[in-house]
Amino acid sequence: MRILVVGTGAREHAIVHALAAETGPAGGAAHELHAAPGNPGIAREATLHAVDQNDGAAVTALARSLGADLVVVGPEAPLVAGVADAVAAAGIAVFGPTAAAARLEGSKSFAKDVMAAAGVPTAMAHVCATVDEVAAALDAFGAPYVVKDDGLAAGKGVVVTGDRDAALDHARAALAARADGTEPCVVVEEYLDGPEVSLFVISDGAAVVPLAPAQDFKRIFDGDEGPNTGGMGAYSPLDWAPGGLVDEVVERIAQPTIDEMARRGTPFAGVLYVGLALTSRGTRVVEFNARFGDPETQVVLTRLRTPLSAVLLAAATGSLGDLPPLRWSPSPVVNVVVAADGYPGTVRTGDPITGIVDAEALEGVHVLHAGTAHAQDGALVAAGGRVLSVVAEGATLDEARDRAYDAVAWIGLHGSQHRTDIALKAARGEITVTSP
Repeated sequence: MRILVVGTGAREHAIVHALAAETGPAGGAAHELHAAPGNPGIAREATLHAVDQNDGAAVTALARSLGADLVVVGPEAPLVAGVADAVAAAGIAVFGPTAAAARLEGSKSFAKDVMAAAGVPTAMAHVCATVDEVAAALDAFGAPYVVKDDGLAAGKGVVVTGDRDAALDHARAALAARADGTEPCVVVEEYLDGPEVSLFVISDGAAVVPLAPAQDFKRIFDGDEGPNTGGMGAYSPLDWAPGGLVDEVVERIAQPTIDEMARRGTPFAGVLYVGLALTSRGTRVVEFNARFGDPETQVVLTRLRTPLSAVLLAAATGSLGDLPPLRWSPSPVVNVVVAADGYPGTVRTGDPITGIVDAEALEGVHVLHAGTAHAQDGALVAAGGRVLSVVAEGATLDEARDRAYDAVAWIGLHGSQHRTDIALKAARGEITVTSP
């Protein structure tokens, strides 16, 4: 197939990397891959096109000119902007929900409304339009306080804190920053205890197919300290997760949500990211996203043995029910994110990156690009907050961790930072789930 992947980050590089690994009948490449706009890492496996990823008309025109058989929209911003709508209107198969369906991520309050209608178990919440309403909600729930921006915030719009003043300050800033013409609001939730799990669920608008669960690490520092980020690492599988968890999520959460979206006349076709907390009172939804999550995609797709192209095309063409059961590697995979100096605040950019070739020479390792660019002299440099995803597969979780961190040690980037405890508690058997 001729496939166009829209996006610039490590998630899109992971998608392209998985598609590039597929082979045709004669053993050669199975697909002609293109990316818009892509990044230097993606350029090793696909042809790049300098097109604005949020411009539906431009993406559609590119897909037409390429004769694309499938367009895969990676990030949330193009989805909320309606890029998938524009491509679908041109009669081109597209993987990614419509703008109306992508509101499941674009608006936390909308997602709460859908979950309530579908009977989906989630945190109790108050939708607040003023600081006074926020203060009352914080007092009703008590500490730890959970405050979420209603709109998109690149994974950094959530504050979980025991400091009431900090929670109020975040809400005040979020309410003041809302400038998209909609009524400003924030969502204040009860705190959910227990370990968190990420599960991607593929849908064609009716059928649902789950991928393998993963766990990510949202805080910047070891021990889950510091501010939230877009994600500092992930691993899969989760040997500690309760048996039957995936079936439970499909039955009680994913399928009812997909059915409710269809009932509303806005069917959701694409990938529904279900963020879960395995609490002492049972499984609860923390959040929905309308696209593959980063950094979990990097580990989940590394384990997938069914051709990714078949899964994406089936979802895009309404034939997911005809897909055979997905096949998975049992080998654990760990992803360690290398971030720039200053992340998740003001980041330092323009510094050269070295050591990727040496890192990828290690067994079971590949490196995916996120915030990278080429300088005028052709050198690879940092160009964003999260710069690289270092992904390693091993026979055991300990081996996958060792390989990932051995590879990270080869990466040279001034002032870079990474967590040293990705998957550590799981490897030590220190994660427990309290049965309700």
